[in-house]
Amino acid sequence: MGKAFASSADLADKQQTLEVLADGVYALTAEGDPNVGAIEGEDFLVCFEAMATPTAARAWLERLREHTDKPVRYLVLSHYHAVRVLGASAFDAQVIIAHDNTRALIAERGRQDWESEYGRMPRLFKDPDSIPGLTWPTLTFGDTATIPLGGDRGDLVLKYCGPGHTEGDIVAWLPRHRIMFAGDLVESQAALYTGDAHHRRWATTTLDAVAALGAETLVGGRGAVARGRDAVDAAIAQTRHFLDTLLREVGAVHAAGGTLKEAFDRAHAALADRYGQWPIFEHCLPFDVARLWDELSGTERPVIWTAARDREVWERLQG
Repeated sequence: MGKAFASSADLADKQQTLEVLADGVYALTAEGDPNVGAIEGEDFLVCFEAMATPTAARAWLERLREHTDKPVRYLVLSHYHAVRVLGASAFDAQVIIAHDNTRALIAERGRQDWESEYGRMPRLFKDPDSIPGLTWPTLTFGDTATIPLGGDRGDLVLKYCGPGHTEGDIVAWLPRHRIMFAGDLVESQAALYTGDAHHRRWATTTLDAVAALGAETLVGGRGAVARGRDAVDAAIAQTRHFLDTLLREVGAVHAAGGTLKEAFDRAHAALADRYGQWPIFEHCLPFDVARLWDELSGTERPVIWTAARDREVWERLQG
């Protein structure tokens, strides 16, 4: 009997934990579900990531309101994936910020991604009818954007480090506290989703740029907060190791003229001992391998995932 499709059988609620990382800096983690965060300015809030639905986002905001009642001025979206952006309307943000490439990806494939991720991860879409439509940024940038936080709070720097998890990932960096919200460019104790990735650049120059910032606390896209430079370095190294292993194992099968299924089996064997018990490993790996196979075959930009393509790839590799 084949494995249940993606995360469709993962229906148990996860324990959410709100952590205060510094004065006015918050992260909400949830046992491998997508992480979110918030940073206080002098008289406003910057929220990082929007969750999958407005109903899910409102539950996060209720937790946040136990610590601050400042209005949300900025909502920062690290990339375009539905579970990160479709809850945006709950924040009533004056400005929604993303990378230039993220806006282009929403226009090109936002609707298909919504349908795909809803099918893969239905539990995250609490009250899907509360979603008013696609989320569109109102402000985009190419390299760096800076939000002055006011008073003695310093700046929040939004930075594009290069193609990685998608074409448009950004990190949010607090130089004063040396805290980074890395989105899905880095995972800490969680497997990687690379179905829309640029593996070779992510594993090299992009992660190099993330590491060069010198964070001492890092909130990855999923998993535990990495506290201390050693833990941050370990999270970045873990992310790079996952990518390097995929590149090596899938690349060997591709170079030898093998099949996609052979590449999947080889990658699974190489990764399962270290990552197999971590969140979403079995869910992600078929889509990871399929994207990398395309990349190695010369398809520079990821093929759009649709609900139908999801099922076809899953049955071929995990069925």
